Amino acid sequence: MSSSFASPPPAPSLSAKPPAQAMVLAAGRGERMRPLTDATPKPMLPLRGQPLMQWPMQGLARGGFTRQLVNTAWLGEQIPAYFGDRVTWPGLPEVQISYSHEGQDFGQALETAGGIVRALPLLDEVFWVVAGDVFAPDFVFTAQAVQRFAASPALAHLWLVPNPTHNPGGDFGLSATGQVFNLPKGAAGRDHTFSTIALYKRAFFDDCGLPAGNPQGVALALAPLLREAMDRGQVTGEVYAGDWTDVGTPERLAQLNQS
Repeated sequence: MSSSFASPPPAPSLSAKPPAQAMVLAAGRGERMRPLTDATPKPMLPLRGQPLMQWPMQGLARGGFTRQLVNTAWLGEQIPAYFGDRVTWPGLPEVQISYSHEGQDFGQALETAGGIVRALPLLDEVFWVVAGDVFAPDFVFTAQAVQRFAASPALAHLWLVPNPTHNPGGDFGLSATGQVFNLPKGAAGRDHTFSTIALYKRAFFDDCGLPAGNPQGVALALAPLLREAMDRGQVTGEVYAGDWTDVGTPERLAQLNQS
């Protein structure tokens, strides 16, 4: 007897492409950015003459990380239509782009961890994750950072920023030795906000409850996984002191475009 339930989309396969060195998160709806995001994906909104997500993509390319993966959902077809699967910017090496189309496969974004696990078959053993809606033009992506992290026992390494005005209570604590702490809201020492820039090992997601490839398209948040790993002493971090903006509102976007 045939089933009325459709089979889930297969997990992405590596095919002939080498694994991606970085994942650029670009699947969110961008509710707080409406009406700007009603017709444009948030990471494609223009910032100083180019799409917002192009800034971290160029930063990665500048550091030699030219194999990048982008996840999509809301109006996701606009992103590959703009970038294609190869792109070259003046003075930078060619970037090869793979895609994980969450909206096309499941009809919705899978949240951060769900989206990363969906893309794991396409990602390297150690990989960067950056948000396509965060502006950090001074951040330097280096092979030395990857090598140092790969040789460490940590499963995740986060770049933190001093608490901005829109997040005065912060996210995490940071020790003098670079250990990131999970502190309760309102606790002393919660002086840092997660920049969204991080390095992960594939092993970080081994115990998340989802198989690599996330074939059922389960949505899963990243923050609880990070906090659990912090409690196990598996997350390190450092402070990024350069320009940083979470472009979360039309007002912040307008301020950046006026400066």
